[in-house]
Amino acid sequence: MSLGDRFTLETCARRPNRRAFSGGKWRLPVQNYGTMRVRELLGLPIFAGTSVVAGAGGLDREVHWAHVVDMPEPAPWVGAGQVLLTTGFSWPGDAEAEGRQLEALAGRQLAAIGLAVPGFVEHFSPAARALADRFDLPLLEIPWDVPFARITEELHREILTAQQNLIARSEAIHRELTRAASDGITLHDLAARLGHLIGRSITIEDAHFQLLAAHASDPRDDGARRETPTALLEELERSGRLGDLLASSAPVRLPPLPELEFAARVGCPIRVGGAVAGFVWIIEGHEPLSELDHRAAEHAALVAALQMAHERALALVEARLGYASFLSLLEAPAATPLTLERARLLGFDPSVAYRVGVVLLDEPLPLGREGVLRRDATMEKLRRFLAASGSAPILCASLNRIPFLLEADVDVANVDRALEGSAVRLAFGRVATGTDGVRVSYREALDVLGYENAGRVARYEDALLPRVLLGDAAARAAFIAETLGGLDGHKAGAALRAAVLRYAEEGFALRRTATALGIHPNTLRYRLERATELTGLSFDDADVRFRLQLAARLLRLSDLRDKTGVEN
Repeated sequence: MSLGDRFTLETCARRPNRRAFSGGKWRLPVQNYGTMRVRELLGLPIFAGTSVVAGAGGLDREVHWAHVVDMPEPAPWVGAGQVLLTTGFSWPGDAEAEGRQLEALAGRQLAAIGLAVPGFVEHFSPAARALADRFDLPLLEIPWDVPFARITEELHREILTAQQNLIARSEAIHRELTRAASDGITLHDLAARLGHLIGRSITIEDAHFQLLAAHASDPRDDGARRETPTALLEELERSGRLGDLLASSAPVRLPPLPELEFAARVGCPIRVGGAVAGFVWIIEGHEPLSELDHRAAEHAALVAALQMAHERALALVEARLGYASFLSLLEAPAATPLTLERARLLGFDPSVAYRVGVVLLDEPLPLGREGVLRRDATMEKLRRFLAASGSAPILCASLNRIPFLLEADVDVANVDRALEGSAVRLAFGRVATGTDGVRVSYREALDVLGYENAGRVARYEDALLPRVLLGDAAARAAFIAETLGGLDGHKAGAALRAAVLRYAEEGFALRRTATALGIHPNTLRYRLERATELTGLSFDDADVRFRLQLAARLLRLSDLRDKTGVEN
């Protein structure tokens, strides 16, 4: 055991109501390391006969020092956190003057006022007590026979001991967290380790206030919450506290907001490469937050920054090596056994239906340092979304683009919401399976990126119709395949396809279509119902009718071109 650890444990053992051993290991009890509050001051033996006669609402004020002042108008001679000790020799006897003096002392943010009684003054007056209650300024009546010299000696010794204890305990926490970082712990491990060390609930969030890790020391704390409520972020922004937090490199204390069920806490930004990558929060429980909690938050933020930087470095290596296989799978004319094997190791399953998505960042090429950082941050958000949706996070970076695989049952709108606030465009190819399918879907996603009117989120199938009308031959073929593709491969596909197209050409008139095809109306009705089952098309939908009529017209023109050799 080091000298610092031994000092901490011995000090904890000497001080009253402080338990240092719990659950088979040394642990820091919840207490005010480095600071003393008025209620703790009253627990010292020298204050055994002292009474709190007013200002009980301020008993949690911090005590930094004690100062004896027996002169008129003492306010200029005292400061915040001090206990003013007076015999009352110069205490105002006039009620109006006494009120002015109390108001001036309250403005100096005193910890408390101690008056020796009975002596020059019998007691604090009722008016003084009422005013002190309004200011939450504790008024202490100290027995006359207690020497002020003994009070200052004992109090200052206790304050210095607390400061020494703070330094030793802070160093012990720093060593413990640094040792844990060298062991390669996760952020969840870090939150649990810190929570056990200081007996507090901990949350670690990313830069967008999404929960990364949590430890709840008390079920009533919100240490296990999933995200910071939007209403809370709006309130923090309105009050300016959010800006203070983002601009700070040191811990910041946030007061409680009972109306939002938000407990007081101290938070420290996690900075990686000069940018805020997240936050460590220490949540106030039954005991007020102390200086030790501020230092612990700072130590934990440093360790979390090291952990995040390490994870980013690993992700960069994966992007350069492993994910390069994914990119080669998308861009190569044909997949090789080696690229397919590496893609499988990343989580690619040839039997699963995927869309290929491409995130296009609004960044000029070549990317500068800030552009690379923004791209990496976007990749991290996308990676977390894919993992949370149950998909393997298969993605890579290529200049200002981020190609990725999205399982077919995941709504593309959810990707947009996950990247909300990022200056990006999203493009998606059609759903496909196998290596050939995802390569086609990738080319479709790139293709739709070139369509200027596609908007922030574009799917290849949604952009087909405008491109068909503009005369795009590739779009025509894709449009027809998209519209009638459900009939391909079926044993009666040709007959069903002919029935659907003729039905569209005849203005969706059943009997006229049956006559044109030379079949019974019931036979036509059966074929149309079967086509609906295979394609999901509803002939009652006006948009579907338009698409089918357009597909029929395009095919007629194509047949005419093939017969005459004339381009229409």
